[in-house]
Amino acid sequence: MKKYILSIVVCVLGMSYTYAHELNGTVFSEENEKPIQGVGVYNKSTGAYTYTNVSGYFEIDDISLGDVISFYQLGYKNYELTIDESNLDGTVKVIMEISSASLDQVLIVSKVNVLSNFVNVDLKTNPVKSSQEILRKIPGLIIGQHAGGGKAEQIFLRGFDIDHGTDIAIDVDGMPVNMVSHAHGQGYADMHFIIPETIDNLDFGKGSYYADKGNFNTAGYVDIRTKNTIDKNLISVEAGQFNTVRALSMLKIWDGENSNAYVASEMNLTDGVFESPQNFNRLNIMAKYNYNNYDDQEFNLSLSHFQSKWDASGQIPQRAVDQGLISRFGAIDDTEGGNTSRTNIWMNHIKHLDEHSSITSSAYVTQYDFELFSNFTFFLEDPVNADQIRQFEDRTIIGGKSIYEKSFHLDDHDQQLKYRVGIGFRYDDVNDVQLSRTKNRQELLERLAFGNVDELNAFSFADLNYKIDKWTINPGLRLDYFTFDYQDLLSETYDSKSENKTLLSPKLNFIYSASPNTQLFLKTGLGYHSNDTRVVTAQSGEQILPTAFSTDIGTVLKPNDKLVINAALWSLFLQQEFVYVGDAAIVEPSGKTARYGVDLGLRYQIADWLYFNTDINYTYARSTEEPDGQDFIPLAPDLTSAGGFTVNNLGNFSGGISYRYIKDRPANEDNSIVAEGYFVTDFNLNYNHKNWTFGLIVENLLDTEWNETQFATESRLFNEANPVEEIHFTPGAPFFLRGKVSVRF
Repeated sequence: MKKYILSIVVCVLGMSYTYAHELNGTVFSEENEKPIQGVGVYNKSTGAYTYTNVSGYFEIDDISLGDVISFYQLGYKNYELTIDESNLDGTVKVIMEISSASLDQVLIVSKVNVLSNFVNVDLKTNPVKSSQEILRKIPGLIIGQHAGGGKAEQIFLRGFDIDHGTDIAIDVDGMPVNMVSHAHGQGYADMHFIIPETIDNLDFGKGSYYADKGNFNTAGYVDIRTKNTIDKNLISVEAGQFNTVRALSMLKIWDGENSNAYVASEMNLTDGVFESPQNFNRLNIMAKYNYNNYDDQEFNLSLSHFQSKWDASGQIPQRAVDQGLISRFGAIDDTEGGNTSRTNIWMNHIKHLDEHSSITSSAYVTQYDFELFSNFTFFLEDPVNADQIRQFEDRTIIGGKSIYEKSFHLDDHDQQLKYRVGIGFRYDDVNDVQLSRTKNRQELLERLAFGNVDELNAFSFADLNYKIDKWTINPGLRLDYFTFDYQDLLSETYDSKSENKTLLSPKLNFIYSASPNTQLFLKTGLGYHSNDTRVVTAQSGEQILPTAFSTDIGTVLKPNDKLVINAALWSLFLQQEFVYVGDAAIVEPSGKTARYGVDLGLRYQIADWLYFNTDINYTYARSTEEPDGQDFIPLAPDLTSAGGFTVNNLGNFSGGISYRYIKDRPANEDNSIVAEGYFVTDFNLNYNHKNWTFGLIVENLLDTEWNETQFATESRLFNEANPVEEIHFTPGAPFFLRGKVSVRF
């Protein structure tokens, strides 16, 4: 009877004590003989996989004689171990050798976002030259700048004009970049506070299939990880056309047995390509402390400060250029520009409770301010003083998150189960958020909107990763609770409104690993982006958390160690929503939308020193509540492509040539105004001598005439009796050459 009861208990717990062979051990780096965290351990015979923890320890079950166990991580040579009588049920010590990043160091495993592992090869072989450029590593994502370099870039992905971040969730070390209820626009994501050389890797996913991703995760998400340590000190100086100077330093300030710290700083100065100098300057400082006991826990503490100031020539009307009133690099109103700053302190901690469970925690505090002067319509509203506007806010963000994770085996160890449970919050205190009419950036003419925002998002989530044979099933559920408070400071009497909303978002993903080199997947899920608090209170809480339903079906193939191919068919449907237009202080309904698309990608290690990658992305995007011919989604790209060749370790030389392409696309709902596409090529070349690197960076190598950002805007010039709606654009940079000198010590 006792045995019978015990059997029931074991069954309920989903655990079996049937004996199975296992392999465990620790993975070390040959360079410093320290354990390596995050090394993939993969059984090529069964498809079972795991990763090393902070102590470099791993444990993999269901092992048989003759199995081949592969150890892999970018930057290290692959290591393979064949199971025989000497190591069956044994403990091994694995030493991995340092190596240049290459495709053969990444294996296809039953992971929901395995493609991001391969994209990190793009990042390692051809590092980004600016923090915002990291987004260009995401297949199908296009960015454009239209405010002198100090403003967050415009983002396009999966048929969305995401503006500055409305439909993509961006994090840095677990700290959110997107700003809710921002003075300029919902989801505003300014990444310029990140020093590009501190970026270690990125994780990304398209669609809304991830339980741990919440607000703004509709078209996708991007998680950026900064380096915990640096191997050598670095000092670098760049100088080039248009009075451009960039100085960088990364210095180790502590290098102990279990702890280390470094400080990175960056200064950017440029007048830009425009006739009116940008007078742009940006300062970044970041310090990071890392503690790792190489046993059961790791702790990171980071501090950073960023500030930027600039002038801008703004978006110019095509007719002014055609009539010869200004050149492509001229301005109608060159008093645009602004200043912004962001100070952050954030921490991350992981504690391994045992070999199969851990708790990961993060917390952050951000102080942020923003001031932007723009003039999109020139003399349309005010023929005397012109239409300059000022957007301003002063913000504090506090947040944190904890995740408990546990993994174990079921049914004679041939099934694996891992679950995660997380809880967290984010609180934004935004003071004096406003839109005003101004003159010459000095005189206040009229306040159009002025108030204080308090917004809280509390959330929890849970997901499972159940692996049986070649199948992996990944269900998840996320619960979000919002409170929105807005105090209108323009009201003569006290006027404070509050709303709250709860949203449940289920996810369900299937992965079939047909072989160690083939993955098929089906992903489904609901996501959302919140609306501006001013919209929420204006709409009395109705339709203010629009839901997106998306589906992906596709494959990732690796025919050989040197070639990776990915393909996916996808769809995304977005509910009715109300959008707050920060530039006009008005609420506009956008209606329901539907998007369908195809993603294709190829990565090929042609030789040890030559790497090629390309991605082609097609999207059909339409509004579903408008008649045919009137249902185009303005600025939504339908065809984009990016890629290039990268050379590494060819003697003392390295470098690359890359391209990005975006097809002509509708600029308004009936496609009567068209935003012109472009094909732009960039080039870089480096020569390494001992600790020194001498480089050339060329943007727009072929000196293509292109428009970086474009909008269909109604405006009136000072000499016009009637307004005109047409393309207004920010010209893309012409041939732009910079030289670079770096030294490591």
